[in-house]
Amino acid sequence: MSLFQKKEKNLNLLINKLNSLSLTYSQPMYEVEKIKSEKNEILRQKIEIENKNQELMREHKFLKEKIKSLQSEVQKKSVIEENFNQEIEELSQETENLVSEIDKWQM
Repeated sequence: MSLFQKKEKNLNLLINKLNSLSLTYSQPMYEVEKIKSEKNEILRQKIEIENKNQELMREHKFLKEKIKSLQSEVQKKSVIEENFNQEIEELSQETENLVSEIDKWQM
């Protein structure tokens, strides 16, 4: 279970406990309001964290796709470079052969 899931589970348990609190004569009204206020703040933070998590997940997916795209592009360029180097090598060999032939004719 991920850290986020553990925190969410604990937060939900806390919210349930806060919801189950009943008004009693022994609890002053300001404490009840304080508890409600804290509950609302915790719920707000939970929603905010969930929204941030969704945003991060979208960004992660985008970056992952971008990396795949860049890797593919690098691979294509590598193949092109390899072909280019091979052609240069072939031309170099051909040039050496021609120079050798020219030398033979000049002798």
